[in-house]
Amino acid sequence: MLTAEWTSAYADSVETSAEIAEAAGSTDPDVGLRAVAALRMLAERLEILQVDNARRLGWSWQDIAVRLGVTKQTVHRKHGKRAGRLG
Repeated sequence: MLTAEWTSAYADSVETSAEIAEAAGSTDPDVGLRAVAALRMLAERLEILQVDNARRLGWSWQDIAVRLGVTKQTVHRKHGKRAGRLG
């Protein structure tokens, strides 16, 4: 089972996100699945960064939710404790 630490280390060891994306299409399931996990972690980090940016700029939870394709309640539940203190 992959741990978050291992996935993070894998993502950090690959030089570019393009390389991770290329590895995700590998015919070797070990390489492909590790890359998928690294992409998932990258997407999570980017979401946190952008939600925090939006909250600092005064965006509402509803505005953020629309862009992410989720409900306001979902985005607030996921990011509210951290991002609610920004600004």
